[in-house]
Amino acid sequence: MRETFYRFTNDVVAPLAEEIHRQDQDIPEAIIRPAAELGCFGTCIPERFGGLQPDNSSDSLGMIVVTEELSRGSLGAAGSLITRPEIAARALLAGGTERQKNKWLPALAKGEILCAISITEPNTGSDVAAVSLKATPTKGGWLLNGSKTWCTFAGRSELIVVLARTNSDMTLGYKGLSMFLLQKVSYLGHTFKHEQKRGGSLTGKAIPTLGYRGMHSYDLFFEDYFVPAENLVGEKKGEGKGFYYTMAGFSGGRIQTAARATGVMQAAYEKALSYANERVVFDKPLGEFQLTQVKLVRMLATITASRQFSYDVASLLDEGKGQMEASLIKLFACRAAEWITREAMQIHGGMGYAEENAVSRYFADARVLSIFEGTEEVLALKVIARELIAAA
Repeated sequence: MRETFYRFTNDVVAPLAEEIHRQDQDIPEAIIRPAAELGCFGTCIPERFGGLQPDNSSDSLGMIVVTEELSRGSLGAAGSLITRPEIAARALLAGGTERQKNKWLPALAKGEILCAISITEPNTGSDVAAVSLKATPTKGGWLLNGSKTWCTFAGRSELIVVLARTNSDMTLGYKGLSMFLLQKVSYLGHTFKHEQKRGGSLTGKAIPTLGYRGMHSYDLFFEDYFVPAENLVGEKKGEGKGFYYTMAGFSGGRIQTAARATGVMQAAYEKALSYANERVVFDKPLGEFQLTQVKLVRMLATITASRQFSYDVASLLDEGKGQMEASLIKLFACRAAEWITREAMQIHGGMGYAEENAVSRYFADARVLSIFEGTEEVLALKVIARELIAAA
């Protein structure tokens, strides 16, 4: 599997990555279609639904390996393609009805539909229990009203998994939340407006970002947007359980984000190693200076540690354990990616600061890794430290 996606990254993703980043373009079909044909979107979906995951056991390692290779080519244009279907699939497997699983999972696995995940709001990020987007019951379903933000890939996606409050009593906290499957048409570009025949609308506007370009992250505005009752995850039995389904998806999202960090680090290291052998200063290659050699060794040691740690955590997750460890490796690898990409840029000197050099993209992309899928501060305080103290 690694060899297949290694070649795909080199032959398809890498030649397009710089233009996508510098022009802030949409991810082209030239990447999405062949990725779908290789099974990219089905790495975490069971075989009975058309995915690559064994029916009777979990195999997070395959997803991690694919993510690493795609992220080596481009975090924004390839490495994050798996994240959203991975979170959606885990949520559906945790709480979806059989009808919902049979409808959505095969389409996600084949890449016939693309999906986005909408959790974050203007006033609510890591504190998922405080989500306030209103879902009001109406004939045949629900009406959504309010705002979301940082919804990555919302324009291009035909399916948006939305967490909303079905009980207006805020004192209920996470118990008042439910998860919805919002179906829409696909839109290219940085803005869109989806209007329903019955009058509701969903408007999206992409947020300009320092890096992580290609997928685009959107502000979303819901106005009486209708979602049929059958698209409430778990249907009637799923009302009030959206928080649990979200958490089921997040553990996989965090280990997958650690793999994204490893892929970015690997790309930065390879560029730095190549440049150190080619660049001549003071009459000898840069790589012959001990300071450069120490940098490269420390970089490789960190990448190796991150990679092996993520593989071990994947095994724990497959055994139904490792929730805290998934947050821990996410925290470690994503912070490491900031340092590794900085060192790669430093080895390149002035050339590393130029947009024409890929290491400047790696540096810009790496900064988001410690923010999304749980900020490092929240993971440290609310997940890792809390569990360590409880187990002491």
